[in-house]
Amino acid sequence: MTLPDPAALLPRMAAELKRHLQTHRIDTPRFVGIHTGGVWVAQALLAALGSEEPLGMLDVSFYRDDFTQSGLHPQVRPSALPFEVEGQHLVLVDDVLMTGRTVRAALNELFDYGRPASVTLVCLLDLDARELPIRPDVVGQTLSLAPDERVKLLGPAPLALERQVLAPL
Repeated sequence: MTLPDPAALLPRMAAELKRHLQTHRIDTPRFVGIHTGGVWVAQALLAALGSEEPLGMLDVSFYRDDFTQSGLHPQVRPSALPFEVEGQHLVLVDDVLMTGRTVRAALNELFDYGRPASVTLVCLLDLDARELPIRPDVVGQTLSLAPDERVKLLGPAPLALERQVLAPL
């Protein structure tokens, strides 16, 4: 299987997101990228939409449900939201949706800042391996991988996808 080129997916995603926002009558969405790949995808989407709106960044390390099992990521960064969350229409962007646990952690963190009016989920890839009932509103492409395979987004410029095979236990 050949991995898609993110640069080829982003214009279609931007157009689909624009239609989604118009359908839901959302005029001033606030973009939030999940650290690290989600921030890169959100930056690319904002550029494709011709928007210069500020971008929020979330590091969900403290909100992960495997925090106590696997420990903290060695490079935890503070989240930065340059706008109010309360009552805002948010566009939450991640690079790869696999189990849904990262998105759940991001939602938990966002709600600590306030109660948004809505959250639109955008993902570059959906690996169709969800463990939680979380589904993107806009997705670049859906892939099915072998249980020992993962996909990692490399970036920020150019964005590229890399297939990784987990070492046997």
